[in-house]
Amino acid sequence: MSGRPFLQIPGPTLVPERIVRAMSESIIDHRGPRFAALVHECLEGLKGIFQTDKGQIMIYPGSGTGAWEACLVNTLSPGDRVLACVNGHFSTGFAKTAVAYGIDVDRLDLPYGAGVPADRVEERLRADTTHQLRAVLVVHNETSTGVTSNVAAIRAALDRARHPALLLVDVVSSLASIDFRVDAWGVDVALTGPQKGLMLPPGLAILAVSDKALHASEKARCPRAYWDWAPVVERNKRGEFPYTPATSLLFGLRESVRMLSEEGLPNVFKRHARLGEACRRAVQALGLRLLCQNPAEYSNTLTAVVMPTGLDSDAYIAHAWKTLDMSLGVGLGDVKGKVFRIGHLGSLNELELLGGLAGVELTLKSFGVDLRLGAGLAAAEQYLLDTR
Repeated sequence: MSGRPFLQIPGPTLVPERIVRAMSESIIDHRGPRFAALVHECLEGLKGIFQTDKGQIMIYPGSGTGAWEACLVNTLSPGDRVLACVNGHFSTGFAKTAVAYGIDVDRLDLPYGAGVPADRVEERLRADTTHQLRAVLVVHNETSTGVTSNVAAIRAALDRARHPALLLVDVVSSLASIDFRVDAWGVDVALTGPQKGLMLPPGLAILAVSDKALHASEKARCPRAYWDWAPVVERNKRGEFPYTPATSLLFGLRESVRMLSEEGLPNVFKRHARLGEACRRAVQALGLRLLCQNPAEYSNTLTAVVMPTGLDSDAYIAHAWKTLDMSLGVGLGDVKGKVFRIGHLGSLNELELLGGLAGVELTLKSFGVDLRLGAGLAAAEQYLLDTR
């Protein structure tokens, strides 16, 4: 099919041409001065993206899943108890990773489509009078459901309960797209990958770590070798890594940080909020239901759409790809076959969103969904005009 494919999934996102060109630089000596300068620029730039002056940035060749492991094994020991806030497929995975390392997981289970309620977190923490819970695990933006939880409120809950637990937060589908503040919100470890708001291909695990978490790692006894962050911290000071680095991705990361700086983080957040609301209005104008029920928790990086009764979302997604070469996110976990997900994050503008929404309308109609063509596009276009 001629033209570009529409990758309308919630990541990996399309990589901007500027970053593609940056990554095409020739490989350099990863023990030399040019590489040291590259590392220091990436680390310093990421501090701005995480909105931290105090946090230690760590980069591994890896993935967001690897970042879960790096976060857990460096801060906890087998037999430690944690409170895992589970409200979707990825928060489930975060909790399962802890279990795999012998950590005892107390779950705060919530339905898919709900955010993490700070009052219930506070209730669980107050009940832990002997402070056996060593950490609270939260996914800021649950990619499987399109729900953003209020991390600032969860930190306030920890403070009100006067509980010393670490706050460990997955920001894979929110960083560089939705406002997230490591220092202001008292986050001890924030972890992410590069393939969403940072606009890179997959291949890095990135963490921002507080002093409290660094001190916790001195007593942590989970087995660790590759994910041990002590040698990473030590070698990064010299602009090096304790293993072969992903040099091309670091070239791309430096360019990503520059692009985000040029736009300005407040403008990045505003753009995502505006495009996210336009997408939601389009979906609702088509008579479809959002999985996220609380408007205060709507995600600005993706929208999870409930498929009409009797229709399978996996079959619809296959139909969309076959007919228009358009990729949409599948339903995961408890909502497999029940929802599809529209990504609207990273390097995205009005026309690209509208093109994706037009594809959703066309393919839903040809799949047999009863809707009025143009209704969703009109709602999105009107909102975008009204908010210029």
